[in-house]
Amino acid sequence: MEVDLIFKIAAIGIIVAVINILLNRTGRDDQALMVTLAALVVVLTLVVKQISDLFSLIKSLFGL
Repeated sequence: MEVDLIFKIAAIGIIVAVINILLNRTGRDDQALMVTLAALVVVLTLVVKQISDLFSLIKSLFGL
C-alpha cells in the first residue's frame, strides 16, 4: 500500500470537512450533504481501484 493514497484520502477528508462546516454555517445543509457524498464516492473509487490491483496481483501470484 502506498503512503500517497493515505495522504490523498486524508487531504480529501480535511477539505470536505472545511467545506462542510462552511456550508452548514451558511444554512446550505443540502449542499453540504452533497459535497460529503461526492467525496465519499471519490474516496471509494480510489480504494476500489487499489483493491482491484491487489486482487490482480494475488491472481498473478498464484497463477489463477
